[in-house]
Amino acid sequence: MELVADESTESTEAVPGVHLTQGAVGEEASIQRFYIEPGAEVPEHEHPHEQVGTVTSGTLTFVVDGEEHPVHAGDTFVVPGGEPHAAYNDHDVPVEGFDVFAPPRPNPDWQE
Repeated sequence: MELVADESTESTEAVPGVHLTQGAVGEEASIQRFYIEPGAEVPEHEHPHEQVGTVTSGTLTFVVDGEEHPVHAGDTFVVPGGEPHAAYNDHDVPVEGFDVFAPPRPNPDWQE
């Protein structure tokens, strides 16, 4: 078993206002924490990993095929591998949550 404590990992600012913290990386999946400042945007991108997650506070709006999908605290989401998607926080409070990637995505840099 591997334990990855929050205080032992550093956050990466993938794009301005979007902070990612790598958690545990297993053979089949990995997890990361995200913190998205008010007004921050994740540009459209895609990756081969299936991405499932949850928003723990705030509201994050995903954009897929030009359609907006607000995800509120307590909601879960899935983005299939290869699906172009973007996200933004247009509220006055930060958005926090977790992403799980399968297969593992060991680098929290959204460009990989």
